[in-house]
Amino acid sequence: MAAFEQFDIQPYQSCYALEVSELFHLCVHSINHARYSSAQLAAWSAAPRSAKHWDLRLRRSKAWVVLAKDALATSAICIGFINIETHFSQQGYLDSLYIHPDYQRKGLGERAYLVVEDWAKAQGYSRLSLDASYLSKGLFNQMGFTQVQASYQQKRGQIIRGFYMVKEI
Repeated sequence: MAAFEQFDIQPYQSCYALEVSELFHLCVHSINHARYSSAQLAAWSAAPRSAKHWDLRLRRSKAWVVLAKDALATSAICIGFINIETHFSQQGYLDSLYIHPDYQRKGLGERAYLVVEDWAKAQGYSRLSLDASYLSKGLFNQMGFTQVQASYQQKRGQIIRGFYMVKEI
């Protein structure tokens, strides 16, 4: 396997849909946190969804992928993605931010978020919101978000707790 040393954040394209699907499932099932049971993780992502599902989901919003490139920039893999809602009542809602477990804690989530924030400011958004997990709450606190309330999602009969957070931009 090539040594990936360079990272780039690019607008999402449909050619990344299958990688995003597999990445999402991997990220969820790599969670090792006392607040998430194996039943909750299975409900969060029972199996990788189809590339079509992810392509539709990301194309109906504004999305970016995080790419890791080898030293010669001859190959790249998708190691993360982020998207923000643009057309629904939750305009400015950060829907997803996932980084491959092998690349977490390297500043890539922060870099991806800053791309979104810059884009949102250019669009005239005054506020961003999101539902953070236990794992991502610290990152979003560092990025200036404040918790408004606890949030809960029901998936396949499991309740997954999170934190509804906002940031004025």
